[in-house]
Amino acid sequence: MPSPEQIVISASRRTDIPAFYMDWFMSRIADGFFDVVNPYNGRVRRVPAGAGQVHTIVFWSKDFGRFLAGGYGERLQADGFHLFFNFTINSRNTLLEPNLPPLDQRLDQLRRLADRFGARRINWRFDPICFYAFRGGERKDNLGDFETIAEAVAGAGIPVCITSFMDFYRKIERRAAALDGLVFIDPGLEEKAAGIQWMETVLAPRGIALQACCEKTLLAALPPESAVSASACVPGGLFMSIDGGAVSLKKDAGQRRSAGCGCTVSMDIGGYREHPCFHNCLFCYANPASDRSGK
Repeated sequence: MPSPEQIVISASRRTDIPAFYMDWFMSRIADGFFDVVNPYNGRVRRVPAGAGQVHTIVFWSKDFGRFLAGGYGERLQADGFHLFFNFTINSRNTLLEPNLPPLDQRLDQLRRLADRFGARRINWRFDPICFYAFRGGERKDNLGDFETIAEAVAGAGIPVCITSFMDFYRKIERRAAALDGLVFIDPGLEEKAAGIQWMETVLAPRGIALQACCEKTLLAALPPESAVSASACVPGGLFMSIDGGAVSLKKDAGQRRSAGCGCTVSMDIGGYREHPCFHNCLFCYANPASDRSGK
């Protein structure tokens, strides 16, 4: 008789829980449930959070310093939870990502995560790729540290890099306009394809597979010899191959499946309004704390 399916908790696409909200998270785990507010209709959904009901917790973050220092992962494992990590590490660029620790500290966090929990449980996300300029100025991007990060990722044994290009939301353009003429640039499909192929040449010799997140059109434009594939930041099949058990392998209807999202079903427990992110990244599609303060 097959094992009953357990759920996957996503913590969280909507904010950075490991950096800012782990005490809240652990209190909800202790209570055995999360009440999650739908950001569009305000309805509340109760998500069970007992170890017998949850197979894997997927943590998304740009800063795992507090998570590591607090021993939260070890405590959750001791309680019977399996863990997976999506660690976004882009660059040293403080214009785009103003409130992150220095890059060297983040790379050290990556190594410690791999040592403590295993490299197969980590995706490195270089996301998003950004092109920008100040009016009349030279065009820039955030790829300058890509090779440095790739070297550290390879040294930690992490096998996957997931990337995508920035999506243009009105809220992002408003933030940029407030910075004395900063403009984000869409380089076009041909240039994006060339950039992805360059990234692939950096990663392949280091044993890192490159995957593209919600970039179906871009993947179709790559040459046949390219090994870049569609991504799944929540890969249910991998969770079962690592830890056994059973989770749903259905594609997540709440994600951008038409754009090529390969994520399997998970329950996201973050809240845009309840959990503002204090990284204040300029390109964020969510609701950074700076959007509330007007800074």
